[in-house]
Amino acid sequence: MTGGEAPLREELGRAAGTHGEVVLRRCDAHLELVVAGVFAMDDVDTSTERALATEALRRCGGQDLTVLVGGLGLGWTAAAALADPRVTAVEVVELQPPLVGWAEQGLLPALPVADPRLRLHVGDVSVHLAGARARYDAVLLDVDNGPVFLVHPTNAGLYEQPGLAAALGALRPGGVLAIWSSAPVPELAGRLTGLPGAADVEHVVLAVERDRRRHEYALVLARRAAQPS
Repeated sequence: MTGGEAPLREELGRAAGTHGEVVLRRCDAHLELVVAGVFAMDDVDTSTERALATEALRRCGGQDLTVLVGGLGLGWTAAAALADPRVTAVEVVELQPPLVGWAEQGLLPALPVADPRLRLHVGDVSVHLAGARARYDAVLLDVDNGPVFLVHPTNAGLYEQPGLAAALGALRPGGVLAIWSSAPVPELAGRLTGLPGAADVEHVVLAVERDRRRHEYALVLARRAAQPS
């Protein structure tokens, strides 16, 4: 695209979803996702979405790892988890049925939907976590732009102590919880630090240069202790 030209947009999908309309479109060479009229994400730079998986799995020991991804997005986090040879199962829980359908149709090219280790589910990750005691080695949450910019207000509970406790409880002892945020959130790390069973809490700031501007994203990571304190 030369200077002054408008970006070329192609709509790939538009459908009613949970809490509003969901639109998937291509803007020049990149994908964009819009939910309820609000820009949710694109794939211009996917380094932090991939880091959500790689940083959590780097902290996981052992083999035959089972991973939960909360929020499908454009598929980059789940793809990064599948790229780890120790991972034998990746479950993705996504609230928006159209997005899961588009992934199954191959409209999210980053996601290897033919990989037999991958399972896509439509549902609320908060509900899923509440019924998943000690099931996962890693829980990766990217359902919003972090607790400071919610896609929908009902997601707020995921970042409060009961929601965080449920996420930790879904981990096997020694498993790792990782949460993505579009801005630094040290208060979220502090909230996790105060929870029984949380250990090795970290707040990792990731700087990305985009459109000649520096953006700071963050990961909050916590390990489930072998024995609750």
